Amino acid sequence: VQLQASGGGLVQTGDSLRLSCLVSPGRVFSRSAVAWFRQAPEKEREFVASVSRNGGTTYYGDSVKGRFAISRDSAKNTVYLQMNSLEPEDTADYYCAAAPTILTDSRKRNEDEFDYWGKGTQVTVSS
Repeated sequence: VQLQASGGGLVQTGDSLRLSCLVSPGRVFSRSAVAWFRQAPEKEREFVASVSRNGGTTYYGDSVKGRFAISRDSAKNTVYLQMNSLEPEDTADYYCAAAPTILTDSRKRNEDEFDYWGKGTQVTVSS
């Protein structure tokens, strides 16, 4: 199982970025809830957002509600994180993770619920 995160970069306050997470093989993607977490230097890893297997349920951390949007494209085995109104506090390495589940509409946010993790993509927001 591989999760490949991409789309990070250096932006200014108020800018937008879209992160992508490609999950392979496709059978794992279709059976999994997928989430984004982030970790800033010298801080604990933090839940950002998750989307259920069927895409019908999304869940956000308090610090990103109203600014970030998570979605999934089953044809591309990819989950996206659209990040708007970025702030310096959003600077972190962003990781995607997959949690195989029999529930199609489950909400997940705890790290220990996710079995598969990708390498991070770095997001830096300058003030």
